[in-house]
Amino acid sequence: MKKVVKFGGSSLASAEQFQKVGDIIRADDSRRYVVPSAPGKRHSGDTKVTDMLYRCYELAENGQAFNKQLNQIKDRYNEIIHGLKLDMTLNDEFETIKKKFTAKAGSMYAASRGEYLNGKIMAKYLGFDFIDAANVIRFDKEGNLDTDTTNRLLAERLNVSEHAVIPGFYGSMANGTVVTFSRGGSDITGSLVARAVRANLYENWTDVSGFLVADPRIIRDSAVIHTITYMELRELAYMGASVLHEDAIFPVRQAGIPINIRNTNAPEDDGTLIVASTCRIPTFTITGIAGKKGFVAVNIEKDMMNSEIGFCRKVLAAFEESGISIEHMPSGIDTMTVFVHQDEFAEKEQQVIADIRSATHPDSIELESDLALIAVVGRGMKSTRGTAGRLFSALAHAHINVKMIDQGSSELNIIIGVKNEDFEDAIRAIYDIFVVAQL
Repeated sequence: MKKVVKFGGSSLASAEQFQKVGDIIRADDSRRYVVPSAPGKRHSGDTKVTDMLYRCYELAENGQAFNKQLNQIKDRYNEIIHGLKLDMTLNDEFETIKKKFTAKAGSMYAASRGEYLNGKIMAKYLGFDFIDAANVIRFDKEGNLDTDTTNRLLAERLNVSEHAVIPGFYGSMANGTVVTFSRGGSDITGSLVARAVRANLYENWTDVSGFLVADPRIIRDSAVIHTITYMELRELAYMGASVLHEDAIFPVRQAGIPINIRNTNAPEDDGTLIVASTCRIPTFTITGIAGKKGFVAVNIEKDMMNSEIGFCRKVLAAFEESGISIEHMPSGIDTMTVFVHQDEFAEKEQQVIADIRSATHPDSIELESDLALIAVVGRGMKSTRGTAGRLFSALAHAHINVKMIDQGSSELNIIIGVKNEDFEDAIRAIYDIFVVAQL
């Protein structure tokens, strides 16, 4: 058995949290490869180390004194080292960071040092090998992940390490220039390591006991999803549900490696298991609910639209030429509606409308703003009759007007559009009918 374990920033924010992580790793001999994030917040008023590094480097880049800020970061790490009673120092590392900041090595280099330094401490604390991610995570000249080279370098290096710590979030180009993933990118590093070592399981430890059915800011004490497929997770993540970085799914999905979302502060909880496929019967008809606010609907009408070859292509070209991505596109015989992000569309709306009129000569174009999209996702919906009926009945009972409905051909999800002001109430109504009513 071989496991890769990734720990988030809140799991490594202090010496006390480090000790919890150490206990978790030592409790299972198969937890052989560890991917740490930078220290997160110790309390609500605290600052993440990555944010401290960004601010510190900004001073250096502007030619301002930054020693005070760098020492504050050093103090955070020394607090962890002393709390763990480790015989080590990071003085040499901080001298190098100071020189690199002065030489303006780049904000990506600056941000990566949070994980790098935490990885050094973690390796010392566990007695594992330390492997600098810059040597095994490779990016091309354009700053895109070089998947094949990364997989080869990781596999070669980890093949000679029984136990190792590989810092998350960053890698480098062939010339040594450090490149980071987007925020939360340590999830991706863990996924890449899991694939390279052909792990049996990728455990992603955070501060929640798994993936929740609905946003806990809207649904207090939301139920936990015990098992979810990659396809379901992809749908929910796309609509804003965030426990795992979206790009972390692909490497392990391709390798057929399951992911287990676990809680560092409640290691006895099973968490959520993410798998390619499963015969497990879901607890509820739906697996999860997620959504986003801030959309505008562009409604286009034209008689006999359906018989006009290339009509949809011409409409979509108008959005493409203005650099606006399409979210959803429900249509009828003589109508077509395009949902786009309102903040992207607002500045270019008149140009887009003019281009659509010029290309398609519609009978009318109407805009409806301040809309929200909600995805109701679940593999159980396919085999359950009346799901859509129950959904709309719940929304009608809550006096919520549905502006749009779009069901995918896989019957895995239903997308509905409502007014921004109805967003939270809609999610509560859906949760009540599909979760609370089944408890």
